[in-house]
Amino acid sequence: MTHVLSWRLFRRMQHTLLVVATLTYLFIVLRAWSVPQASESLKLLRTTVFPAAFLVLAVAAVLGVPAFGRMLTRHLWTSYRTGFGQSVISVLAGVGVLIVLAGFILWQIRGVAHGGRYPAGAFSGYAAGIGLLIGQAILLRRIEADPELGRLIKEA
Repeated sequence: MTHVLSWRLFRRMQHTLLVVATLTYLFIVLRAWSVPQASESLKLLRTTVFPAAFLVLAVAAVLGVPAFGRMLTRHLWTSYRTGFGQSVISVLAGVGVLIVLAGFILWQIRGVAHGGRYPAGAFSGYAAGIGLLIGQAILLRRIEADPELGRLIKEA
């Protein structure tokens, strides 16, 4: 048995957002490291160490807090049932949000080059968002494994 086309498209959209978010994050981190006004230790802490902690916390919250996991699973199922993520427009909307957020961080990085503060919170927030996307990808597998929901997304 295979999954219906709409589910495959939805799952592909979720995975695409995760990949785009991760690659975008790597790009903005590389850009942040090219700013000479910040020390190497500050860059390491604010672009890697703190964000990694927030990413892990976000994944742990999705998988470790049952109420949060159920809420996010319900959100994913509702999104799928309403058709979100199954059209070019909804995928472009999701990717567009990621690009706008990355642009905001790049704008803050540009401010560092002109004497501004290093954007620690922006990096940590973006990484937490990636953690949520990782959690969603795992929850998609749980939805597929659920006997009742799995039956609804499989075709004979």
